[in-house]
Amino acid sequence: MKTYAYGYPRLGKNREFKKIIEGYWEGNITEKEMLDEIKKLDEERRETYKEFVDIFPEKEITLYDSMLDMCFILGIYDYSINTYFELARGKNALPMKKWFNTNYHYLVPEIDKKTKFKFSWNKFADIDSEMPIYIIGGWTFLKLSKGYDEMDFKDILLKLKVVYKEIFENFNKIHLDEPGFVFDVKEEDVKLIKEFYSDLIPKDREVYLFTYYDSVDFLPELYDLPFKGIGLDFVSNRENFESIKRNGFPDDKVLIAGIVDGRNVWRSNIEERREFLKEISKYAKNIFISNASPLFHLPITVGLEEDMDEDLKSMLSFAFERLYELKLIKESFFGKEDGKNWYKKVELGYDEEVRNKLKELKDDDFERKVDYEERKRIQKSIFNLPLFPTTTIGSFPQSKEVRKKRRDFRTGLISKEEYENFIKEEIEKLVNLQEELELDVFVHGEFERTDMVEFFAEKLSGVATTKNGWIISYGTRGYRPPIIYGDVKRTGPMTIKEIKYAQSLTKKPVKGMITGPVTIIAWSYTRNDIPMDEVAYEISLALKDEVRDYISNGIKIIQIDEPAFREKAPIKKKKWDEYFEWAIKSFNLIANVPPEIQIHTHMCYSEFGEIINYINKLNFDVISIEASRSKAEILNDFKRVDFKKQIGLGIWDIHSPVIPEVEKMLGVVERALEIFEKENFWINPDCGLKTRKWEEVIPSLKNLVKVSKILREKYK
Repeated sequence: MKTYAYGYPRLGKNREFKKIIEGYWEGNITEKEMLDEIKKLDEERRETYKEFVDIFPEKEITLYDSMLDMCFILGIYDYSINTYFELARGKNALPMKKWFNTNYHYLVPEIDKKTKFKFSWNKFADIDSEMPIYIIGGWTFLKLSKGYDEMDFKDILLKLKVVYKEIFENFNKIHLDEPGFVFDVKEEDVKLIKEFYSDLIPKDREVYLFTYYDSVDFLPELYDLPFKGIGLDFVSNRENFESIKRNGFPDDKVLIAGIVDGRNVWRSNIEERREFLKEISKYAKNIFISNASPLFHLPITVGLEEDMDEDLKSMLSFAFERLYELKLIKESFFGKEDGKNWYKKVELGYDEEVRNKLKELKDDDFERKVDYEERKRIQKSIFNLPLFPTTTIGSFPQSKEVRKKRRDFRTGLISKEEYENFIKEEIEKLVNLQEELELDVFVHGEFERTDMVEFFAEKLSGVATTKNGWIISYGTRGYRPPIIYGDVKRTGPMTIKEIKYAQSLTKKPVKGMITGPVTIIAWSYTRNDIPMDEVAYEISLALKDEVRDYISNGIKIIQIDEPAFREKAPIKKKKWDEYFEWAIKSFNLIANVPPEIQIHTHMCYSEFGEIINYINKLNFDVISIEASRSKAEILNDFKRVDFKKQIGLGIWDIHSPVIPEVEKMLGVVERALEIFEKENFWINPDCGLKTRKWEEVIPSLKNLVKVSKILREKYK
């Protein structure tokens, strides 16, 4: 029995990856220096692997995104550093989308039937190792791409086959990621997968196939294909194990059993994992043990959390600890170690008041009492907004000064009063700027907030935050997921002071901004000892208390951000109804407000067509969505349903430093107006502006307001 780990975080203990890449973008280091530093960072990762596991893939590390790397490996684009980063974040940046049901964003390749493929960029040329090279499989790569007609899928896949064949012929061992196999795969697609792989792999090559995040519905069909090993997720689902019990597992292949969690942080029960291995050994002769999904969903190590509660800390495993667990499970299996001292279960954060509130919830608590059309009439008389009202999503640039003041406050270098006065000054400057820009609905800028989830987590009981628990969301952009360990409760007002102050400075409406329960759950590590719907309703009840305070303080527009609404949905659609029932109810519990209060929500980078009927059940008045990178293709999703509420199109891609052109933004809006009534249409960026610079934000917002004025003149 061997141990096999993959997906170890590229970020580095001190976020070295971010500093290296962004240092290159800012011109502080040369291309050669950047590549040399990344190579050193990758070597550190390799040494960490070697300390604990027998096998790991080479060349997992990427300068931005592995799907983008595959675009160059497969010859869709000619490789150069400039071209690479232009496609990642430049004027012609590729669209961005969530990777399966995670909060990692990948760049979406654009392919059509005319696209030519060739083994172009040999990313693996300097490898001197017996370990397998890392690549994403052809099926998943094409399934996650866009631009082609479904009728052409087979022809394009078979064109790709020629390139993959060359790759397989050039390397002896390959780690092949095919998480797309856990989708709802049709029978004709299973035949196509078999056609693609059946004669692709030379007999003397070792190809290890990895699937994860859910179960493979056609597992026995994979037994006929020439893979050396098949990696399966035994953490997220029971179906993979049941399939092996029914169908067995071939003796000539290795079952790579994913038995430690790659997506959540609770320590593995070593005894329980050992017993599971004994059970599955009845059906599989050759077994490696592995993580159930890539480890990049976890921070580097718990060891960096020096100030964390010791009881909580003793229950956690991050990526480094997961590698240790694999070694420990293997030793336990062979009787060298029992692992009893590793696993610890402590009950933390029980709150009887919260549990009683859950029991008291009634159906009426989840519904607004006045229908949308009547709410729209009431709100129009109150706000009297112009055609094509302009707003932003919430956050504004967090300059070095803002981050320094926050750091100084947290380390005690400045007082609470000094910090709060600084935040008030930033809010005042932003309100004045929004007045100058002639925006219609203001925000306060969120200068006091680190991250849209972490900020609330710090103010809720039953939730812990980390100091060094960084993971990557996209490119070099990192965040620190909180840890929901107990019953969640608001201990006092969280955002009222700043919103109320901003509203006192202007007659324009200022949005109250909260992060919704689904997104808080999706972007946190959550407890697994109670049902997920109960966790969601606990968070909703806490946020509902905040909304009540908004209303009592005169805030009439409230935005409930739910960018993870689609992302959190199970991969298997047969599980959707159960998920969306509690996801919708948790939103509507907060949105159950008087009709004169306008509820906004924000979602981004989703396949809206798949979930539009569920979105229609949310009790918002205005939704803002991304439309810039997707070139407004998202509009077709709304065209298919009778969508009558108000919508704000994100016509400025804030993930790129490029200032959007007026004509391009107008083009997106004009296409949208073929679908939406002009009276229901808002103009806004596609996401918050925290990561942008002021010199990018101000001219971009000027152009955005100019778009609105041109439209008002045209459609008045």
